Amino acid sequence: MQPPSFSDKFSDNLSLLPAMDAVAAIELVDQSGTPVAKIENKPGQAGSLRVYCWLAETLGAITPEAAEVGLKIYAEHTQDARDNPGKHPNIDRLFSIKTAEQTLRVKGL
Repeated sequence: MQPPSFSDKFSDNLSLLPAMDAVAAIELVDQSGTPVAKIENKPGQAGSLRVYCWLAETLGAITPEAAEVGLKIYAEHTQDARDNPGKHPNIDRLFSIKTAEQTLRVKGL
């Protein structure tokens, strides 16, 4: 599947992704099966939940390739995360996925 052409504005990119109203939360699981993070479908996290779900559904998991696409989706927030480490933990996580061994699976809760 060819990913959409993402713009430089997160809200525009988010509008291209499917709604996830029926998903209460997701868990990100590392290669050993250990949960490493939980993203809830609530204000402040709902956009990230949509991004991570879409990446997993489209690319199979949060791989290095998916992380790069995710950083494009986050658009202007990606640079803000670079400039302010810790401010956007769900974006920071994508920066750290550089090898296949760091791939994360997305599990609905």
